[in-house]
Amino acid sequence: MGDTPTLYEWAGGADAFARLTTAFYARVADDDVIGPLFAGMDPDHPRYVALWLGEVFGGPAAYTGERGGYPRMLAQHLGLAITEAQRRRWIALIQDAADEVGLPADPEFRAAFLGYLEWGTRLAQQNSQPGADVVRQAPVPHWGWGVAPPYRG
Repeated sequence: MGDTPTLYEWAGGADAFARLTTAFYARVADDDVIGPLFAGMDPDHPRYVALWLGEVFGGPAAYTGERGGYPRMLAQHLGLAITEAQRRRWIALIQDAADEVGLPADPEFRAAFLGYLEWGTRLAQQNSQPGADVVRQAPVPHWGWGVAPPYRG
């Protein structure tokens, strides 16, 4: 498996994640369920999330270098009180954006991609609740292929 690409490489690198977050946040802006969470969003927010996702999926540590890593991501969610409906909408919209921008549609990639989205949004939801007992210092997670590496038939 030494020649197995990272999820970041398989997805298309920095450009792919930039396209993904640009398309995703365009959807978010008009969404009645999660749009309010992002009212007044920093115009660079899609770029920051692209850096985060890129780092998580095996790309360069750009989010850590530029934004401060996990503690910074955690701080963005504290006190938001994200609901289950908002968490699920986030996942649905980013999957729609992944389709729109042409991220790989193979089952192996999408299973790993969705695996992280489920894990990350559940953690964000938990950490966003008022009075949540959160882990404040942790590394940026590094997500891999899991059980099924890319199929090359």
